[in-house]
Amino acid sequence: MKILKQHKNFDGHTCFWSHDSAETKTEMKFSTFVPHGEIKGCIIWLSGLTCTDENFITKAGAQRILANEKLMVICPDTSPRGLNLPGEHDSYDFGSGAGFYVDATTPGYKDHYRMDSYVMNELFTVIKEHFKTPNVSIMGHSMGGHGALVLALRNPDKFKAVSAFSPIVNPVAVPWGQKAFKGYFGEDQNLWKGHDTCELMKAGRKHNSKILIHQGTADDFLEKELKTSHFVETAKTSGQDFEVKMCEGYDHSYYFISTFIEEHIKHHAEYF
Repeated sequence: MKILKQHKNFDGHTCFWSHDSAETKTEMKFSTFVPHGEIKGCIIWLSGLTCTDENFITKAGAQRILANEKLMVICPDTSPRGLNLPGEHDSYDFGSGAGFYVDATTPGYKDHYRMDSYVMNELFTVIKEHFKTPNVSIMGHSMGGHGALVLALRNPDKFKAVSAFSPIVNPVAVPWGQKAFKGYFGEDQNLWKGHDTCELMKAGRKHNSKILIHQGTADDFLEKELKTSHFVETAKTSGQDFEVKMCEGYDHSYYFISTFIEEHIKHHAEYF
């Protein structure tokens, strides 16, 4: 791993890293904030469409709160980079910057777009071996909210807690998810359902913690792509403990995230 740049703030350090990934067979980047002194746990943050490893760490205003709670955060990029696969760079919602945190099975993509395994294998190794932090939780935004919920439901013993801002909760039922899953998995919708929060809960998957979600009512993507109501209905039916907060007048941006990030970090801190 190489440190590309670092900055001291709130007595800890914000750092930007790169390393060669065995899973994606590319260079991958991630950012971290590590507080001074004891680290009680690590939160993995998964970003949304078009984002990189830098969006959360520079826009969310999380470092002060993380420092107070003695928690670190690690923020991976949203896809492999430096490739030129068919259709990879044609649109914002598939391919580059849009890995959806899945392991692709389609030709070309299956060799590099392995973001599920990248997070669960390589990032976990970095957290536990380099930062010496055994306790891990996960949260994310939009496509990253989808990733956080799905990875937590698929691997409940790996994460102490899970939360999300504006997550895509039912990707098999919305254009973003249908486009991405067809590109990464082909037509096999059984594979699609294995990476869908609502479908996983219907199949009996649960997380032991309370799932916290914040969703803005002025979010332009709420009705077409996010389908928060589908999560509420399915979680109630399946018995998953949850809290969904509909935030009047807030949109899909990091202005929204920065407003409520303290509540999310403290939610995670309770489980550490």
